[in-house]
Amino acid sequence: MIILNYPSKKILRENIGYPLNYIETSMFGVEYMADGTLTGANRPHITGKGREFFAQVTMREGLIATVK
Repeated sequence: MIILNYPSKKILRENIGYPLNYIETSMFGVEYMADGTLTGANRPHITGKGREFFAQVTMREGLIATVK
């Protein structure tokens, strides 16, 4: 699961149309995809930002398209 480097899901939604700010966590290969759906979370004990949340982010051409 990728770490979403945003303090809240609301702020993540406000960044639709911009590149994703994330931290790669997998030691088995890259999780980030420029086109596709990613599942991620904000982990405040790692990022030091905001509150914990989980989200599905759809990326298109390297930009955030939707957040669920």
